Amino acid sequence: MRVLLLGGGGREHALALGLAADPAVEQLTVAPGNPGMASIAELRPVDPMDPAAVVGLAVETGADLVVIGPEAPLVAGVADAVRAKGIAVFGPSAEAARLEGSKTFAKEIMTAAGVPTARAVTCTDEAGAAAALDGFAPPYVVKNDGLAAGKGVVVTGDRVTALTHARECGRVVVEEYLAGPEVSLFVVTDGEAALPLLPAQDFKRVGEGDTGPNTGGMGAYAPLPWAPPGLVDEVMTSVVQPTLAELRHRGTPFAGLLYVGLALTADGPKVIEFNARFGDPETQVVLALLESPLAGLLHAAATGTLAAHPPLRWRDGSAVTVVVASAGYPATPRTGDVITGADRSGIIHAGTARRPDGELVSAGGRVLCATATGPDLAAARDAAYTLVDGVRLDGSHHRRDIAAAAVDGRIEVPGR
Repeated sequence: MRVLLLGGGGREHALALGLAADPAVEQLTVAPGNPGMASIAELRPVDPMDPAAVVGLAVETGADLVVIGPEAPLVAGVADAVRAKGIAVFGPSAEAARLEGSKTFAKEIMTAAGVPTARAVTCTDEAGAAAALDGFAPPYVVKNDGLAAGKGVVVTGDRVTALTHARECGRVVVEEYLAGPEVSLFVVTDGEAALPLLPAQDFKRVGEGDTGPNTGGMGAYAPLPWAPPGLVDEVMTSVVQPTLAELRHRGTPFAGLLYVGLALTADGPKVIEFNARFGDPETQVVLALLESPLAGLLHAAATGTLAAHPPLRWRDGSAVTVVVASAGYPATPRTGDVITGADRSGIIHAGTARRPDGELVSAGGRVLCATATGPDLAAARDAAYTLVDGVRLDGSHHRRDIAAAAVDGRIEVPGR
């Protein structure tokens, strides 16, 4: 199988590792990729937002499967263009990808499908947002209605901060705060059949103890030793199947990766958000534990044959990833700093570049992900931080508390 993977971040590096390990993959091309993938794939330049360019590259490389990693090309309809060329593609149509591209659309789908989620109001100006906030108790949750690279959400007890975010975004969704531990569940689907992956938990705030502004994610771990028994089955029944059914009913079936972000509240699991692609950095830990061949799984979803796919196999133990971020992240990340210690197994590249002189340098906010597995969560966590401690990047920062509460048994699910 010849595979073309679109993207160049940490999620795509993790996907590339999984695809390259699949014996069925004879050729792996990543566009545009990053320096960390150069040893396992051919890197090709492409504008991921240009449907014609992506289709051209897929034809040139003879791709049997195109995997679209980032959300923006999905929302822009790149998957539609690839499908129209008769090439199997893992990623939803532009219409189905509105689940991530518009928070308002996602709420409409959830309401129609009877999916448990937070009360919400869509606002198009600051006056509307101010009126909406009057209907909710703090902490206030204000979300950019469109794509914001995982940084469009403000959760705050300060009304002025909430209104400022609403003014800066323009169109926002103001919603009820959902109290309870958060869970990320990836579901591979061909629009009808659906296979859940291992649930994971990520850490969105930049600072330890979940302080500071939201980011694209500062770390993650899987599986969740504290998750209630039957959680995945419950979410598949109450969230995933009704959502897929509603999209089929509208004539826009969702085929690809449905990311379900959940809060485990006292009233049960409720949806915080949907994404239309693998989450980052949860992908790094979930795929580190997946034993089933990745390309075969994604190809089955892309070709409507997922119902015949064998049950997924998982490695024993746990996985932890810790993000190393550049100076100034998430506000104004500094780039161009030299990186050393990034050539070891388990270091996944997210925002890196290679200078003409061969030096590896930072090229984004989230630069590297140190990912490790172990027989249990504590061992995986220790191994991940050992990897982090071997990285040198001037001004970088990372959280030291990834998975700590889970290791210590300090996570409580309301009502359980």
